[in-house]
Amino acid sequence: MAEMTVTPWEVKGDIDYDKLIKEFGLTPIEDLPTVFQKNILFRRGVVFAHRDIDRILECIKNKKPFAMMTGLMPTGKFHIGHMMLAQQIIFYQSLGAKIYIAVADIEAFHARGQTLEESRQIAINEYITNYIALGLKPKNCEIYFQSNRSDDPKKSNAYYRLQNILAKHATFNEFKAVYGEITPGKMVSSLLQAADMFHPQLKEFEKPIPVLVPVGADQDPHIRLARDICQRTKEYKLIQLSSTYQKFIPGLKGDKMSSSDPTSYIALSDLPGDIDNKIKKYAFSGGRETLEEHRKLGGNPDVDVSFQYLKYIFEDDDKKLKKIYDDYKSGKLLTGELKQILIDKMKLFLREHQKKREDAKKSINKFLK
Repeated sequence: MAEMTVTPWEVKGDIDYDKLIKEFGLTPIEDLPTVFQKNILFRRGVVFAHRDIDRILECIKNKKPFAMMTGLMPTGKFHIGHMMLAQQIIFYQSLGAKIYIAVADIEAFHARGQTLEESRQIAINEYITNYIALGLKPKNCEIYFQSNRSDDPKKSNAYYRLQNILAKHATFNEFKAVYGEITPGKMVSSLLQAADMFHPQLKEFEKPIPVLVPVGADQDPHIRLARDICQRTKEYKLIQLSSTYQKFIPGLKGDKMSSSDPTSYIALSDLPGDIDNKIKKYAFSGGRETLEEHRKLGGNPDVDVSFQYLKYIFEDDDKKLKKIYDDYKSGKLLTGELKQILIDKMKLFLREHQKKREDAKKSINKFLK
């Protein structure tokens, strides 16, 4: 087995989620309310761990206010990996959460050398438009840019003031432990990210309410750093962050999706011909070397990318998914047939989604704060 590496900048090797839970000090997701079982990501264990989700569940149960905060890095195409987080955002909004979405244009400027205007265009054309098309509502939702938090000076001042007060309680050694090679730009970005996560609790925004931050497991160091700084911050009465963690959806080739490699992902702007080509040519197979071997020994759906995409996103019916799993494992279903099932479902979804994208472009100004 390849050695596991999970950091904010690199994910490789064979991911052992039980080991991640122990190493990161997380709690497995268990015994969620029935409403969560209706969501494919929770029902199938894609969201697998948490920190302090109980206070969020109490808010949902008692219909008390809470916020869900996330960020987007405005680089590259919006692909199905991004869509999984968007589906969580929309799910929590349906449960009553106030949604905060930060466009990390300052982080993109420091980490990628991307101009603020480039980040703005990518954020709007790729991410925000797709969020709206997937079902995000303007009510109880604020999407903002780190470089320009708000046109309301009281809100904007409060946000940047929080960043500077948090900086007082951070240490250089903490940053070095989390980020390794540290630069002033990385420190600024990290502190701004902490302000993103905590600022919904300020009186200029929602007042102190629980905040949930859903992330991939590779982003946990950011959460840990923000939580540690919070414990030492006396200037505000802040409720500690809650967080949930989702598994990594593999790239087409079986490794991590990379925004710089279009053959590693399915973008929500891909055309029907792109889907055929990408799935047939690049999707990693769990099938055998020959037809005879596959019929006799069966395939491995647990490593097959086409099956993983059906499980994580495109096949909501549990009985149908189990039949596909059993048929592939027994050798009754061939790799080409499995890929075609995924292709057909993806094309149907993307045809409808791309129509919704065109309508969504008319609504963007309702979301930007």
